[in-house]
Amino acid sequence: MAGKDDPTLRSDTRLVTSGRSGAFAEAVVNPPVWRASTHLYANCADLRERKADNRDGQFFYGRRGAPTQWALSEALTALEPGAAGTVLYPSGLAALSAALLAVLRSGDVLLVADNAYDPTRSVATGLLKGFGIEHRFFDPLDLEAYEAAFCDRTRAVMLEVPGSLTMEVCDIPALARIAREKGAVSLVDNTWATALGFPALERGCDIAITALTKHVGGHSDVMMGAASAGERWYRRLRLGAQQLGHVVSPDDAALVLRGLRTMSVRLERETASALAIAGWLAEREEVAHVLSPLLPGTPGHALWQRDFNGGCGLFSFVLRGGDDAARCRLVDRLDLFGIGYSWGGFESLALPFDVEPVRSRMAWPKAGWGVEDRHAIRLSIGLEDKDDLIADLERGFAAFNEG
Repeated sequence: MAGKDDPTLRSDTRLVTSGRSGAFAEAVVNPPVWRASTHLYANCADLRERKADNRDGQFFYGRRGAPTQWALSEALTALEPGAAGTVLYPSGLAALSAALLAVLRSGDVLLVADNAYDPTRSVATGLLKGFGIEHRFFDPLDLEAYEAAFCDRTRAVMLEVPGSLTMEVCDIPALARIAREKGAVSLVDNTWATALGFPALERGCDIAITALTKHVGGHSDVMMGAASAGERWYRRLRLGAQQLGHVVSPDDAALVLRGLRTMSVRLERETASALAIAGWLAEREEVAHVLSPLLPGTPGHALWQRDFNGGCGLFSFVLRGGDDAARCRLVDRLDLFGIGYSWGGFESLALPFDVEPVRSRMAWPKAGWGVEDRHAIRLSIGLEDKDDLIADLERGFAAFNEG
């Protein structure tokens, strides 16, 4: 009989069984919440021995974690093929910033995908620039220009898939391969699909970063991030996090671990609803473009089919004509969609956004589009009934047309 540590277990089973090893979890389904800043030792020899053993599962001091945090790290590592370990951070952005700081030094060059999350861009143009690290934005859909952007000081490449807001799917295996050939580390923000939908390390990336705030937590009540990597970079990430003093609370770790158990069924439901709503939007006269790799016939769909095991409820659409006032009328009329910056929770959200301020290399509107096709809205589809969400959007479009 296969045990719960059997590496052949499928991902849905690992979601339920992982992170439940060790004496602290033998007699309960959920590992208990261990709140402790101070860990105690039997004697001086024990103190010296454990100080030198910097592994999860070894008590030392609260900043290195305790059973609740270790359980979550273990569970996340089990979901990422090729990972030697996972480091937890107090937010997704903290995970991203710390991972970049772990691989870059003053004088290095960082290549950043032009469609990356806006705070990622800000880290490159602000925090890292202050440390003497040069950034260069590139179009991740143009492999030739990407390869030409490397120089002998390029040490890392920051990727995101799909692209933030505009949902482009790039060829991650090719981008990661080129980075490796050039001697650079490839990092990817894998929050959209998570390791369930996109096994980033298996696809060639060195470090996979996830905002656990989103799908993994799943209930819009906790902030956390994670970075998983193979042995070399996991050790660097772990040391860097300890030197920066990064630690997450055991209560938050317990919430995220609880969310992890049901993530697969939530993602399946949200993805199915998102695909239905995206298809409905594609037929609307008011909609010029639906930006969703899930939708057959859209740019990036073939790569999504090739590289991904699943999707999620996040996608965008571009209005045909209209102005910002009309777009705001649409969003303001919605009742079931909240207006908010996050996503991946059980509730649906709508966010109007403008692309031009957060692009340096990729044109907007895109080539072949009408000049007026620029006002966009991002939807995060939750667990509500899809037909109720469509009816809500109907009311929004009625408001859009009132002008």
